[in-house]
Amino acid sequence: MYRFLLVILFVTSLTYGFTEEKPNIILIMCDDLGWGDVGFNGNKSIRTPHLDAMAKAGMKFNRFYAAAPVCSPTRGSCITGRHPYRYGIPFANSGHMKPEELTLAELLKKHGYTTGHFGKWHLGTLTKKVKDANRGGPRGKKHFSPPQLNGFDFCFSTESKVPTWDPLIRPKGNNSRKWWDPVLENRNINPYGTAYWNERGQSITENTQGANSRVIMDRAIPFIRMATKAKQPFFSIIWFHTPHLPVVAGPKYMKIYKDHPKYAQHYYGCITAMDEQIGRLRSELRKLSVATNTLLFFCSDNGPEGQADTAPGSAGHLSGRKRSLLEGGIRVPGLAEWPAKIKPASTTKIPCVTSDYLPTILALLGIDPINDRPIDGINLLPLFDGKMVERNRPIGFESKGQTAWVGDRYKLYSSGKTKSEHQLFDLIADPSEKQNLVKREPALAKRLAKELADWRESCRASAAGRDY
Repeated sequence: MYRFLLVILFVTSLTYGFTEEKPNIILIMCDDLGWGDVGFNGNKSIRTPHLDAMAKAGMKFNRFYAAAPVCSPTRGSCITGRHPYRYGIPFANSGHMKPEELTLAELLKKHGYTTGHFGKWHLGTLTKKVKDANRGGPRGKKHFSPPQLNGFDFCFSTESKVPTWDPLIRPKGNNSRKWWDPVLENRNINPYGTAYWNERGQSITENTQGANSRVIMDRAIPFIRMATKAKQPFFSIIWFHTPHLPVVAGPKYMKIYKDHPKYAQHYYGCITAMDEQIGRLRSELRKLSVATNTLLFFCSDNGPEGQADTAPGSAGHLSGRKRSLLEGGIRVPGLAEWPAKIKPASTTKIPCVTSDYLPTILALLGIDPINDRPIDGINLLPLFDGKMVERNRPIGFESKGQTAWVGDRYKLYSSGKTKSEHQLFDLIADPSEKQNLVKREPALAKRLAKELADWRESCRASAAGRDY
């Protein structure tokens, strides 16, 4: 199989041409990892040594935002550079990636890249034939939009969530949505109900036991090796399911956290297992001598699941969690590593967002910006060069009635509840959003409200199909 894929990569490289200057690009994302769930943001309980090493080797974003407070919309922003309301995926398990949208994979393929998606997709269903995951099968035909229809040459993908250990199974008779101990006997299992699919629409069951993060990386690394051997630049998306519920950690990882409650043992353990795989990836890039010219991004898709007093995930000092447009729901761990361009141990307080991926990557390749439709992200290359001192363009958010308009300093927020008024926060002086300044700064609040209203109107026009 891999010989066949290598031939495809070699022929593609001859067709499009290849220059060694083109950087490889990898987008890594976690699922429901909180801002405070990593060592480089101050967590003292969860071991993330490889992510911490990546932070020291590259740039840490102190204010990195997911484009939405839930997963599907954020994922689409990564590959379109656009706010989710523009392309019709406003919330999880809603809509699908439309053929009219331009994705990073489609754009990069035109410039000689081979492309691969590994892990959670959640931007459309992956099969029309059999029941799968949340919407897959005959019932969700209209939402069929797998990675291979969106520019990806190779994939090992699920429609939605799976357990973080033994991803295709669950204990017989166990209906827990949060965690369970690993199943030790095959007679005590049932199918979980979510399958892994490849680019040919085949369900994959081989090598799907143990840590799900390792299962995913076992597919991503051979793809990278093949591209490197074929001397072809690669674009790889690695979207872990960790630590989305149900969280399950293997015995080795549970033992590390044996002094914590079971829920935390599994939550912390699956994060450490995933961290190991990120270390494995970074090591492999060095072995292949491509680390220097590989741009590696890391983030989460939204804030942590559950209530702060009962769930193990942490938003740190931030208010709000998953599903909220308060900072804890959308400000997430963020890193970028690119030895050829980014100075080690860099940090930035400038707000950045997942929508920035597309314009940044197009700029670094010298590809003309997209100008036939609104793009919400900005080019971050000046930030990597140390020439950006502020963003100068607010980031807009909307989710189930909530709205937010986040600038370099101030944030205008509305909960969307009946008769709710805007709140104004100074995120530099008050990152925990404790003090509402709307009465103290009415002129500023009014100006930001007008900017937000104009942006929302632009999104409505996009949602109505006027961009195509």
